[in-house]
Amino acid sequence: MTERPADPIRPAATILLLRDEPSFEVLMVKRHHQIDFAAGALVFPGGKSHAGDHDPAWIDHATGWESVEADGAPLRIAAIREAYEEAGVLLARDAAGEVYAGEAAIDVRAAVAEDRLPFLDVVRELGLKLDLSALTVFARWITPPLMAKRFDTWFYVAHAPLAQLAICDGHEAVDAEWIAPGEALALAEAGERKVIFPTRMNLQLLAESADAATAIGAARARPLVTVEPWVDGASLRIQADAGYGDVAEPLTAL
Repeated sequence: MTERPADPIRPAATILLLRDEPSFEVLMVKRHHQIDFAAGALVFPGGKSHAGDHDPAWIDHATGWESVEADGAPLRIAAIREAYEEAGVLLARDAAGEVYAGEAAIDVRAAVAEDRLPFLDVVRELGLKLDLSALTVFARWITPPLMAKRFDTWFYVAHAPLAQLAICDGHEAVDAEWIAPGEALALAEAGERKVIFPTRMNLQLLAESADAATAIGAARARPLVTVEPWVDGASLRIQADAGYGDVAEPLTAL
């Protein structure tokens, strides 16, 4: 019998946008039920890295290059792009260095999401520069081999621009919701929200902080351990030193 070739591991980026008013909350979006990955789930904005995220021209249209480490600039660009596509939030600065406070046109966002318009062209036309330093690495997870699609996902955390509204794209995301991490966990526990395993683990980690600054500071201080879950009997386990405690997730819950 011919063995099925191993699934490729695709680079991906996810962003946890935080705010403190009216309370400590994170932006989450509900995935469309027809999406082939995490359909109907409450997730953080994010997705696969695209070829345009690697365009050398970004050198003139982004700042904060000194903040980029092992993750690489294209993944940060991907995280910012996904937040723009799915929630209309753009982490960028204008020519004066001020945080961008404009609105994202839904038709332009759709064109970027559908690869009809390069994200770079949008940023260039607006006279902005992406703020790569606005992102702090929060976690890194690699999908286990038992999954049909595998991703090497970098999770980032950032303060949300207060002047920008979060509005879902209606395509990949059908709802955008500001929610306290603890509340999201409680709703998942009650069966009122679908929250996949990596999202739930990172919500638990986020819930250990009382506000955005503390959460970002903790992420900066925490050693990054790449989480690579493995099957142990009837459970999926992760490394005990990854910051989530001793975790054994029943395979039936996946």
